[in-house]
Amino acid sequence: MDRITARFSGHQSFPVRNTWLTKGVIACEENANVFKQDDALVRFGVGKNMVDSIKYWTLATRVLEINPGNASTYDLRLSDIGRCIFIKNGGWDRYLEDAGTIWLLHYLLVTNPDWATTAYYAFNELTGLEFTRDSLEKVLMGIATQIPSARASVNTIHRDVGVFIQMYAGSSRTSQSSVEDYLDCPLTDLGLIYEEPAKKTYAFSRGPKDNLPDEVIFYAIWEYARRKGQQRSFTFDELAYQPFSPGRIFKLDELALAERLEHIEQLTSGAWQWTETAGYRQLVAIAEVDALELLNRYYAQRLDGAAK
Repeated sequence: MDRITARFSGHQSFPVRNTWLTKGVIACEENANVFKQDDALVRFGVGKNMVDSIKYWTLATRVLEINPGNASTYDLRLSDIGRCIFIKNGGWDRYLEDAGTIWLLHYLLVTNPDWATTAYYAFNELTGLEFTRDSLEKVLMGIATQIPSARASVNTIHRDVGVFIQMYAGSSRTSQSSVEDYLDCPLTDLGLIYEEPAKKTYAFSRGPKDNLPDEVIFYAIWEYARRKGQQRSFTFDELAYQPFSPGRIFKLDELALAERLEHIEQLTSGAWQWTETAGYRQLVAIAEVDALELLNRYYAQRLDGAAK
């Protein structure tokens, strides 16, 4: 993991909760400086540590971003994707009722290594499908020691890994946690990580994800392509195993990923094409497509279906 920045704290040991992103984004839309206002505790109806945690998770999931015109981390603004999900025309799904939105937020979180280093590493660079809490903490501590700005102690890493596991595996309660920490985290419902108590390990659930929309997979591919600059073709192995790839992020096995990639051509009306020649499989970008527009269409169709 070649990083110059990393972050293992900021959430105040609270996993993200269902209503927090909605509250944080709407409040920031009304007042960009809401998190540094004296009445922030009253505005959110929680204590100071939870206010800080709400701010952290809105940044970690990329629905808010730091305003580049001001160095203060409290001067925030809505990201394009955050505005689409929560605000624009009432938001695609501001109350996180659609499973596709949870998958999208998962993607946004685990592809943000600067703010969510543990989640990024676990989904993008951890080898194998099983891990122990201790093994994950050790490798993250090794990363932190190489990045002085991370300022992470053994206890910091321990707490961060604990929150990560709580969010995805719904671990058993500790004396310091509340029921809400485990029952109110939307990412747990994705079933991406499960505990194997007999082996004292955790494992990723790799395979098809029936409630994961093709549009969210394409959004991940679209952002992956943007990271690659001018690259216009992407091999199957690249999309299955490279960091930031949909295979890695969503823990799709090869069969499930191949099936989803076959859908891309129809989804994009031929602008992206899936080809198989002499055993060589690749996805090729023929023309530009705005993944946000495809997501907008997906949510519009869901809304129309719900109205009927």
